[in-house]
Amino acid sequence: MALLFSILLQPVAIFFKNRLKFPNLLSIGMTVALFVLAGIGLFYFIYLQVTDMVNDIDAIKRNLMVHYSNIQDKLSVYLNVSRARQDEIVAHTATDLAESGKQILGNVLSSFTDSLMNFFLVPVYVFLFLLYRVHLVKFLSKLFRSREQQRLKEILSMIKRSVQGYIWGLLLEMIGVSALSAIGFAIIGLEYALMLGLITGLLNLIPYVGVMIALVISILVALTGNVELSIILYVTAVNLIVQLIDNNILSPMIVNSKVQINAIVSIVGIIIGGTLAGISGMFLAIPLIAIMKVVFDRIERLEPWGYLIGDELPENFEWEERMGNQVPGSDILQPHTDSTSSDDVSSLVKDNSK
Repeated sequence: MALLFSILLQPVAIFFKNRLKFPNLLSIGMTVALFVLAGIGLFYFIYLQVTDMVNDIDAIKRNLMVHYSNIQDKLSVYLNVSRARQDEIVAHTATDLAESGKQILGNVLSSFTDSLMNFFLVPVYVFLFLLYRVHLVKFLSKLFRSREQQRLKEILSMIKRSVQGYIWGLLLEMIGVSALSAIGFAIIGLEYALMLGLITGLLNLIPYVGVMIALVISILVALTGNVELSIILYVTAVNLIVQLIDNNILSPMIVNSKVQINAIVSIVGIIIGGTLAGISGMFLAIPLIAIMKVVFDRIERLEPWGYLIGDELPENFEWEERMGNQVPGSDILQPHTDSTSSDDVSSLVKDNSK
C-alpha cells in the first residue's frame, strides 16, 4: 500500500524539488505532510458527522422503538407469535450476545489497533520509498545487462503511469460516487446525506463487497432517522442508480481505461487478494495485476500471459498459416496415405506378373 501511495505522490515531491527548488529531504517531508493532513481532514469530517448523530441519540432511540414495535405487530399477525414470546426470544438472544461480546469486542479492538498502527506506519514507509526511489531504481539497473537497460526503463515508466492513472482514477471515481450518493440521499430527505455519501464513496473503493456494505449502513442510518419503512426502498433505489452510473460511465471512462484488465482476471485476483490479505489485499489486487501485465507485455516469452490478462476481445480468430498454406499440426488430422502413387503401384504389379 505504501509503495502505491509513494508512486502516486512522486509528482508532488518532484514539483517541490524542481519547481519550488526545495531540498530533496524537505520536498519529501512536505509531500508526506500533505498526504497525512488530507487523511486527517477526511476522518475529522466523518467524526463531526458522527458527533451530530450522537447528539440526536434520543430521536434515534424513539425511531428504533417505533420500528421494533411495527416488526412485532407484523410477526404477531403473519406468524402468530405473541409479543411476550417475541420479548422472551429477544432477551435470550441478547444474553447470548452478551456472553460472546467480550470476544467480539476483543476482535474489534484488535482490528482497530492494527488499523491505527497502519495509519502511523504507512506515512513512514511512503517517506522512505520516496527518499530511496533513485537508490532502488539504480539497484534494479544493476540486475540487468546494458542492452536490457532501455527495456527496463520502459517497464518502470509504464508501471508508474499505470499505477498513478489507476489510483487517481479511483480517487475521481470516489468523488463522483460520493457526490451522486449525497445528492440522491438529500433528494429523498435522508438525514446525514453528506456523511452517507462520503461513506458510500469510500466503501466503493473495495471491489464488489464495498457496495453491499455501504447499502446496509445507509439503510440502518436511514431507519434511525425515519419511522417509515418505505425509506428502505428509496435508499436502495438511490444506491442502484448510482451504481448503474458508476459501472457504465464513471468506472469505464476513469478507471478501467488505465489498467486494461479483463473482468475474469479482476474477480479472481480480488478473491485471491482478499483470501491472503483481507480488504487490503482486495484493494491491492488490481494494481498488482496491472504491474504484472506491464511486465508480461514487455517480455517476449511472457507476452501471451499479458494478452490473457488484458481486456482485448477479438471478434474472430484465424490460425496462423506456415509452411505454404498448411497449418502447423494439420497433418495430424489428415488420414495417413502412402507416398507411392497409383501409377507406380500399377507398374509394379505388371512387372511382377511378368
